Amino acid sequence: MRKPFIFKQFTINQDRCAMKIGTDGVLLGAWASVDHNPYSILDIGAGTGIIALMLAQRSAADNIEAIELDADAYEQCTNNFEASDWADRLFCFHAGFDEFVDEYATDETEEDELYDLIVSNPPFYAEEVTSGNEARDNARQNTSLPFSELVSGVAKLLTTNGRFATIIPYKEEEEFIKLAENFKLYPLKITRVKGNVKAEVKRSLLEFQKTPCTNIKTEELVIENNRHVYTQDYINLTKDFYLKM
Repeated sequence: MRKPFIFKQFTINQDRCAMKIGTDGVLLGAWASVDHNPYSILDIGAGTGIIALMLAQRSAADNIEAIELDADAYEQCTNNFEASDWADRLFCFHAGFDEFVDEYATDETEEDELYDLIVSNPPFYAEEVTSGNEARDNARQNTSLPFSELVSGVAKLLTTNGRFATIIPYKEEEEFIKLAENFKLYPLKITRVKGNVKAEVKRSLLEFQKTPCTNIKTEELVIENNRHVYTQDYINLTKDFYLKM
C-alpha cells in the first residue's frame, strides 16, 4: 500500500487512485488565482482531491465541489475531503463531466448557481497509452475527457466574471487557446514551466476569463536549479503545502 502524502495542513491517501500526486496537480492548486475571492469552485477530474484541498486551504470559498468518474478515485477523494479541516466546504460528485454539464447547466440555471473558479488537471495523452492498468490509462488519455468537451462545459458552468485554470503540455498551448476562444474564453495569465534552466518548456499553466484581455500576464517558472535543489520561485509557490519547503 502506497503511504499517504502528508502536506502541511492535510493528508492525501492515494492507494486507490490510478493517478498519484504529481507536480502538475500541485502546481495548478498553488497557481490558480483566488484573488477574485471565489464563492464557489469546481475541480473537474479530481482524482485524490489534491487541487480542491489546496484551494480550500488558500481561499475562503464557501462551496468547493469536485467531479470524479472513476469509482475508486471518487471514494478516496471523498474520504480525503472528510478527513480534512474543510470537510464542510468540500463535496465530490461521482459522475462524468458530460452528464454533469447536461444536468447542471440548463436554460433555467441562474448566475449564482454557477462557479466563480473552475480548475482541471485534465488527461492529455491523445495517443493510446497502455500500462496494463486500465484505470490509470483512462485517467491519462484525453479520450476520456477531450479538450473540446472540457472547454465547452466550462464555458457553460463559469460565472460571467469567473476564472478557469488548467495545466496542459506546452505543445498543446496554442491550439488549446484557439479552442477556448471558440467558446468565448480568453487567456488572462500564462505560465510556462521548465524542469530546469536548460530543459525545454514542458507544461503550460493557463488561466481564462470570459472577456478578452489586452494585457496577458506571461511568465516562465523553472522548478529546479539542480536535482532536488529548487528555485526560489518554485519554493515561493509551494512552500505553504510541502513539508520540506
